Amino acid sequence: MPVNIKGSNYKTVVERLNEMNTDTDGKYTLTTKVIEDVNGTVLMKAKLTLPERGIFTGHAFERENAGYINKTSHVENCETSAIGRALASAGYAGSEFASAEEVANAIKQQSAKKTETPLTKEQIVNLEKAAAEVGMSDVIKDSIKSYKITTSNYKASLAKLERLFNTAEDEDKEADK
Repeated sequence: MPVNIKGSNYKTVVERLNEMNTDTDGKYTLTTKVIEDVNGTVLMKAKLTLPERGIFTGHAFERENAGYINKTSHVENCETSAIGRALASAGYAGSEFASAEEVANAIKQQSAKKTETPLTKEQIVNLEKAAAEVGMSDVIKDSIKSYKITTSNYKASLAKLERLFNTAEDEDKEADK
């Protein structure tokens, strides 16, 4: 049963898969592939082949920790979105191209951005200190000012800077040999 979100009907991906399965008597091929998975960001492609109708693709992009579901399942969420887009390309959609899951996720992310808490002074000092060690002071200051780094992603940002520092340190040791 389609989900009504803000006056528009959206079918879930499983509803659309079931509809296609019924229409095709199960005669289709659906594959997914991770195109890129770097630093907690995944890009996925779904390829749907329907005999006598053609090949339909869908792509999706998700970030780890971008919402409650993505904290543990960003790859799975991305795959579902890519499949949903391939299905929509093949004509299996509700009144909108996006799936119910995609719209609900987008609404949650927009709401979360409105409630982000700015960093504390101590967190800002820690980030700036770590950034200075790897020559990224300006980047970090800009990210803090534009609220790209907030309390919800502070630890991950600090950990990335520490990994960069450790990598640079290891490269310096190798160069000294």
